[in-house]
Amino acid sequence: MAGGLLALLDDVAALVKVTAASLDDIPAQIAKTGSKVTGVVIDDAAVTPKYVVGLSPKRELAIIWKIARASIINKLAFIGPGVLLLGYFAPWAITPVLMLGGSYLCFEGYEKIHGMFTRHEEHEEVVQVITPEELEKERVAGAVRTDMILSAEIMVITYGTVVDADITHQALVLFFIAVGITIGVYGFVGLIVKMDDIGLYLAKTSRFAAIRALGRGLVKAMPPFLKVLGIIGTAAMLWVGGEIVAHGIPAAHHALEHLKTSLGGAGFLPWIAKALASALGGLVLGGIIAILLNVGSKLLPRKKETP
Repeated sequence: MAGGLLALLDDVAALVKVTAASLDDIPAQIAKTGSKVTGVVIDDAAVTPKYVVGLSPKRELAIIWKIARASIINKLAFIGPGVLLLGYFAPWAITPVLMLGGSYLCFEGYEKIHGMFTRHEEHEEVVQVITPEELEKERVAGAVRTDMILSAEIMVITYGTVVDADITHQALVLFFIAVGITIGVYGFVGLIVKMDDIGLYLAKTSRFAAIRALGRGLVKAMPPFLKVLGIIGTAAMLWVGGEIVAHGIPAAHHALEHLKTSLGGAGFLPWIAKALASALGGLVLGGIIAILLNVGSKLLPRKKETP
């Protein structure tokens, strides 16, 4: 009896050692995964600020908090568990789901670019009245939809780096990546959107002329900076969306990899060439989706207006 108990304790001790060794690998795994999702994280940070442009400065941080809260809930309660379940029961379904999300990003990016060229004409024809509260709700909903797709991409990439690990290891890495990236992205976004307020404070309160000049420079620089960031965010939608879809199509994926390899495989030039090709493909795909939706809406029977 005593010998059996000692043997059981030895087995438990061995299991604890194995588990501890596995947990020790988690920080390294998180760092490895973080480097792989850097591109998507940058896109997420570039996309989000455009959703608060034009809204009341007093509501900026509250809006960012709403988006961040929805983001972390989606990652931890839905996307993370969903990725784990799909990876276990239906790994084949991950790629099609991602491609649908990537197609949505392409469509949204195309709509943003299309709106840049048609906004004036549409404004002359239709004037839509919307309250600040409705605009805020609309912006938050749009940001959460976009964030969910980018978050899914982040979590799937993360899962791919720990696919051979045990379920505990997978869940812990997904958890820490979800929390860390959400805090990093939305902390950075909050700093960006309040930078003009920081500049105004420095310009008004500092005793040093150089700091006051810096503050005034920040105030003047932020509006054009946010416009540029909005353009980058739209381009990022097309880039990430196009690359997600391309990864699910072997011929397109091989073409992108061949393009990158033909330019050296590493460095800025191969990276920018692949990103531009993905964005161009995303723009074309977004345009095709917009045309199909437009044709489909015309073919569907319309409800008769009641007199």
